Amino acid sequence: MAFTVAIDGPAAAGKGTIARAVAAHFGFSHLDTGLLYRAVGMATLDAARGVIDENMAVTMAKTLSETDLARDDLRSARAGQAASKVAAIPEVRSALLKFQQDFARREGGAVLDGRDIGTVICPNAEVKLFVTASDAVRAQRRFAELSATNPALTVAQVAGDLAQRDARDAERAIAPLQPADDAELLDTSTLSIAAAIQSAIATVQKRLK
Repeated sequence: MAFTVAIDGPAAAGKGTIARAVAAHFGFSHLDTGLLYRAVGMATLDAARGVIDENMAVTMAKTLSETDLARDDLRSARAGQAASKVAAIPEVRSALLKFQQDFARREGGAVLDGRDIGTVICPNAEVKLFVTASDAVRAQRRFAELSATNPALTVAQVAGDLAQRDARDAERAIAPLQPADDAELLDTSTLSIAAAIQSAIATVQKRLK
């Protein structure tokens, strides 16, 4: 059975945590599509000596491997900023499109989380969720995640980075970050992790019936 759950939303809203939990609950495969762009971004920085060169980014996207996705620095703030930059390059998005679409329709069900899953990658997904949270809550969450390895980091710096990334993601000409018309909104600002996950599971369960 092919059954696709598309989960979109801005950084630090909780979509990744929710996607992994939904996949585990139903026994679906899970793909964090943001990792694809983070891997391309970091590979580009390595190859182009610290800058995002568009031609190099396209090359990296076309040659992306499982090894690239296993890097231990893909969750860093640097990787997040690099991902946002390469994701705005149409040729990079095109190079990664088929991989994501094939994953989405694999037998046994699939959960994909990202920024354009419900609008571009899987417009016919059986379930579409748009996970969001307030700017302040997202900044605190990301700060808690990153400050352990970067004690000098401040909440204000994290908030600024998120604001820049939100603007790039929402304003890019190709596949901007926005909820699909038929997506169900899930605001996690005041929800516990367990409550947010349960809400998402309930939504998927209704569609499975």
